Amino acid sequence: MAEIITMPRLSDTMTEGVVAKWLKKVGDKVSEGDILAEIETDKATMEFESFHNGELLYIGIEEGKTAPVDSIIAIIGESGEEYKSLLEQKIVEEEKKEEERAEAPVEVVIEEEAIQVETPEGVEVITMPKLSDTMTEGTVAKWLKKVGDKVSEGDILAEIESDKATMEFESFYQGSLLYIGISEGESAKVDSVLAVIGKEGTDISGLIESFKRPAATSVKPKAQKENSKSTSDKVISSTQLSPVEMQTVVKKESNGRVVASPLAKKLALEKNINLERVQGSGEGGRIIKRDVENYVETGSPVSNKPFVPRGQESFEEITNSQMRKVIARRLAESKFTAPHYYLNVEFDMDNAISFRNQYNSLPDTKISFNDIVIKATAMALKQHPQVNSQWFDDRMKINHHVHIGVAVAVEDGLLVPVLKFADEQSLTQIGSSVKDFAGRARNKKLAPNEMEGSTFTISNLGMFGITDFTSIINQPNSAILSVGAIVEKPVVKEGKIVVGNTMKLTLACDHRTVDGATGALFLQTLKGYIENPITMLL
Repeated sequence: MAEIITMPRLSDTMTEGVVAKWLKKVGDKVSEGDILAEIETDKATMEFESFHNGELLYIGIEEGKTAPVDSIIAIIGESGEEYKSLLEQKIVEEEKKEEERAEAPVEVVIEEEAIQVETPEGVEVITMPKLSDTMTEGTVAKWLKKVGDKVSEGDILAEIESDKATMEFESFYQGSLLYIGISEGESAKVDSVLAVIGKEGTDISGLIESFKRPAATSVKPKAQKENSKSTSDKVISSTQLSPVEMQTVVKKESNGRVVASPLAKKLALEKNINLERVQGSGEGGRIIKRDVENYVETGSPVSNKPFVPRGQESFEEITNSQMRKVIARRLAESKFTAPHYYLNVEFDMDNAISFRNQYNSLPDTKISFNDIVIKATAMALKQHPQVNSQWFDDRMKINHHVHIGVAVAVEDGLLVPVLKFADEQSLTQIGSSVKDFAGRARNKKLAPNEMEGSTFTISNLGMFGITDFTSIINQPNSAILSVGAIVEKPVVKEGKIVVGNTMKLTLACDHRTVDGATGALFLQTLKGYIENPITMLL
C-alpha cells in the first residue's frame, strides 16, 4: 500500500522546510534507512531518511521549493501502484481541516489570572522534536549531556526513540545545559519541554515554574463549552446521590407505570410481589427477572444486603518500547498471513540423558539438552531442505545452508540471535555460542548482523517447566520448533510399565511451503537423532 511522506519537523521551531536536494528520483527503489532528500530547516540542512520500502512514485516538492511541516512531499509504494486517488483524498482532507479551523468560532475562557513569564535573554527552550512524519510522542532513550555541561551547535544532546527508530538529536544552540525536562526512559508529546540552554548561571527558576504550572488560558469552541457545562452538571447531580437513595429509586414512566420485562411481571404476579417496591438493575432501571427472584420483603428475617467491594480498581500503564512494537507488528503479520498448522510429538529422552552425562564427564566440557536439540535439528534440516525454506510473495527459497535462530527472552521482549552453519558445529561449539549469544542479548550487546539470516527457529521453554506449547513462525522462515521440559513419568517399554523420561515438541509449519507429510518426515528424522544422540557423532 502506498505511503504518503510529509515534510518532517526536524527542529523544535521549524514550521516549514526547503527541499535542498533530492537524492532519489521518481522510479527509484527505496529501502528503509535510505536518504531521500536533504531538508533545509530554520537551523541547518539535515538528511531525511525513509522509513518505508518500495518505489518512489511521486515527488510533491521540487528542489529549492518551500513547504509547511506535514505537507505532502513524496509518495512511496509498489512499482506501478495507483496513488493519485490517495493523493487527492489527502489534499481534500487537508483543505477540509483548514476550512473547519477558519470557520470555527472560538472563545477564550480565562480560568485564572494569566501569569506572564518572560524568557531570560540568551535562553532557548528546546522541545521534543517530531523526528518522523507519524511521530506524536517520543521517549528519551539516553541523555548525552547533563545539567551544567557546555553545549555547542551540532553537539548531540540525547538519543530520542520515535515510533520508527532511535535517533540522535543535535543542538542548534550553544551555551550551557541549564535544565532537563524529560528524564531518561520517560515519554512526552511532541513539542513538550525537553531542555533549556542558555548562559551559565542564568536564573531560570521562574521559567521552570511556568513549565510545571497548568495553562492560564484555554481556547475552546463555544458548543464545546456548553456541552462541557451540561456534562459537568450531570456528573455533579449523579454523584450527589447517596447509596441509600440510589437503592430506593424505581424506574417509572411519565404515566406512573413501572418499567419491567414481561417475564419479571409474570414472576412478580406468581410470587405476589409489588413491583413498585423492587429495585431494577436492567438498562435505565428496568426491572428484570433477576431483580424479582432476589427481592426480599422489608422486615423479612432474611437480609438481602447488596455486595459492597472493599478493593479498588487499579492498573499500571507501561509505554511500549520500540522492541515491543516491532515484536507485536511482526508476530501479528506472521500469525494472520501464514497459514499455521502444528505437529506434536513426544520423544524418549533416556538415551539423551545418559549421553549428556557421559559427554559432560570429559574435562572442560559442558553441554545442555538444548544444545543436543539444536545439533539434531540442524542435521535433520540438511535431510529435509523443504522445512528449511522461506516464503516470499513471488517465490519460494529452499535453503541448503542451516542458520538456526535461538529465541532468547530479554527484559523488553524477545531476541533471536542466529547460529550460522549450525550443522557444521560440534556440540561444544554450539553450547559455547548459545551461551555467549544469550548473555549479550540480555545486556543488549548483540550486533544487528548477529540477528539476521535465520532459516529455522527454535524456542525452548523447558527450563521454565513448560511441558508443551506452540510458537508463532518467525517469518520469512517456514517453521519453528517449540521444545518443552523433560518429564519423568510411567511409560510402556517391552510390554512393561517402567519409569521413563520424555520430552514433548511441537513443530509449527507454514502450509504454503511445508505440507503435513513433509513436516512429519522431518520429525521422524529428528526423533532418530535425539533418541540416539550417538548417531550425530558418527
